[in-house]
Amino acid sequence: MSAHVLTLTHVRLIDGTGRPGIDDQTLVIEDGRIGAVGPSGTVAIPPTAHVVDLSGRTVIPGLVGMHEHLFYQIERPSLDPITVVPRASFAKLYLAAGVTTIRTAGTVDFQGDLRFKRLVDTGKEPGPKVHVTGPYLSAIGAAPSPSDVARQVVDAADQGATSFKAYTTLRSLELHAAIQAAHARRLRITGHLCAVGFREAAALGIDNLEHGLFTDTEFYSHKQADRCPSQGDVMGELLNMTVTGAAIQRTIQELVQHRVAITSTLAIIESYTGRQDAIDWRVPTILSPRLQEAYGAAREPWSDPNSAWPRAWAGILAMEMQFERAFVAAGGRLMAGVDPTGWGGVVAGFGDQRELELLVEAGLSPEAAIEVTTANGAAFLRESDIGTIAVGNRADLVIVRGNPSARISDVRNVEMVLKDGVGYDPARLIEATVRSVSEYEVDFNRIFLWPWNAIIGTLVLLLAAKILWRRSQTLPD
Repeated sequence: MSAHVLTLTHVRLIDGTGRPGIDDQTLVIEDGRIGAVGPSGTVAIPPTAHVVDLSGRTVIPGLVGMHEHLFYQIERPSLDPITVVPRASFAKLYLAAGVTTIRTAGTVDFQGDLRFKRLVDTGKEPGPKVHVTGPYLSAIGAAPSPSDVARQVVDAADQGATSFKAYTTLRSLELHAAIQAAHARRLRITGHLCAVGFREAAALGIDNLEHGLFTDTEFYSHKQADRCPSQGDVMGELLNMTVTGAAIQRTIQELVQHRVAITSTLAIIESYTGRQDAIDWRVPTILSPRLQEAYGAAREPWSDPNSAWPRAWAGILAMEMQFERAFVAAGGRLMAGVDPTGWGGVVAGFGDQRELELLVEAGLSPEAAIEVTTANGAAFLRESDIGTIAVGNRADLVIVRGNPSARISDVRNVEMVLKDGVGYDPARLIEATVRSVSEYEVDFNRIFLWPWNAIIGTLVLLLAAKILWRRSQTLPD
């Protein structure tokens, strides 16, 4: 739906600032921006406006997802993971769930993400505004190579990356070089770290850290400099600590002091706990029949909450909730995203909605949770005209049936999403994704972009031809 002037009347408003929601408000939207907002009956409605009575509904800012991907991964017991790149389907799911802006916190196909961003920007594909993160930054060779890592940052920035992600093996000298190279371009860098701990990364100047405590190896008693220890060993010791203890409190204080943001990804942590609430019935509906089978097999090891690993992850989830609540209380900037990887339990959009529910379970008020998922991400991205509902801001809005201030789960009842004032029907967007995510969703264009020699290139083309032939033999018309 599109209208030159659109007026929403008698709607409950949660503005993204953390303030309590306000009943019976009117919003006037003109040329994709918010022209007026205030109590119904006091706001002048333009005579040419299309007026929509939204009694019983709530409007919130469009969500700003800060750990999103345009790829999807399913882990399989004793087999390699399946990784597919359903960009168009995921873009629709993000938008349908009310996510109007995303940062891709990692990519398996940088060039493909850039191309897809251009399609969205030019209106050729529906989807959220995309902030593209460059290729993962990992350690290079046996010895640190800061200059090579810095060159990767510069090259990706030249091609259009607006953020960067340091990954687990990156060492301190390389991380420092990446941070300096990003900051020289006035760009920001986040990290899913392991070889380097949180406090060290904060001192080096990192802007953002992903996931939270279970990726912070600084508390591990046998931690060696620039080495990534076993996640199981790290988690085992972490579960014997308390968030109120001196060590974790020191980390919180130093992160706040250095203004390092944390990206919450509670939904993917929950997916490993075996909790029934973690299973979203909508996820399998978007998968092809073959991926549904892989999804079922991948889910099995995490389906029993009384098994050892799910119990450990449940402890990590509870601890991470306490950490994030304490971080916010100390003045830290918490943001949020879904991270549709792991065993495959969370996907674009649906996982962002679950994240809001989990933030409230962690102890945040519904309005504070909405601030985390909207205004905080917008401020980090330096997007001053999104993330809150205010006059002059872009009309990136989500209209939901119900009252999330009383029941945060009402954020799932999305009736309309506005992006730059243009309305999208979430039901139609979701319907367009049914069974659309397939293991055959591979972007073969990127094969021609890789700098391989002619022999390897020929072998890849032959393999692609074989896959396509097999597809024609096995898939229905």
